[in-house]
Amino acid sequence: MKNLIIAVFFAGLLVSPAENVNAQDMSAKEIVAKADQKNRGETSQGTMTMKIERPGWERTIQMKSWSKSDDFFLIYITAPAKEKGQVFLKRYKEMWNWIPSIDRMVKIPPSMMMQSWMGSDFTNDDLVKQSSIVKDYDHTLLGEETVRGMLCYKIELIPKPDAPVVWGKIVTWITKDGFNGWKNEYYDEDMELINVENAYDLKDFGDRTLPARFVIEPVDDPGNKTILLFEEMTFNKPIEDGFFTQQNMKRVR
Repeated sequence: MKNLIIAVFFAGLLVSPAENVNAQDMSAKEIVAKADQKNRGETSQGTMTMKIERPGWERTIQMKSWSKSDDFFLIYITAPAKEKGQVFLKRYKEMWNWIPSIDRMVKIPPSMMMQSWMGSDFTNDDLVKQSSIVKDYDHTLLGEETVRGMLCYKIELIPKPDAPVVWGKIVTWITKDGFNGWKNEYYDEDMELINVENAYDLKDFGDRTLPARFVIEPVDDPGNKTILLFEEMTFNKPIEDGFFTQQNMKRVR
């Protein structure tokens, strides 16, 4: 998902029966905000594996990630050897890439947020959540649908005027039981469907249950897909703002 990285990064708590009753009166924005907060927590840190599949070849990238609120996100590449040590930092509305092999710090401009991240089907925006699905979009509840056995709220997200977003529209399916993002469709500015993302494999990560596997597929490239696997995740462990700095990009391991 995107946003999922993605995506983050493209993932609180399981709702009680009482919460399910109250959910009937929630607005579309409140549903999206609840799912978003569950995925993020106040902070998160963990390990992930990304598998990029193409007809005839595939590639695997392993990484560590840290996030805090909507403002800070850091990814450290642990494998393969060629990319090991690369670091991506989002700090407020800016994004940076530290490339140790050439000893260079690169600022990623907003114009590049739609570009592929590390050759995958996720964008830069997907992985570091440059835009906010809560703040930057207007939300409309389209109804309810069952997706792969899960009853979901179906919600349309249209970007607000002048919002710093890369998508013309997102349609998201959020499970009524658990408020998990279960499916996303991403449309460009011409309302053409570009990517479809699905979540699978609910898994306990400490105090919450979240999907552990996300699969994103571009609709115009049959056979292409990117799989993001969340292996370990810890939420709400304090992280100082100073962790998310350009100086720490060169030290983090």
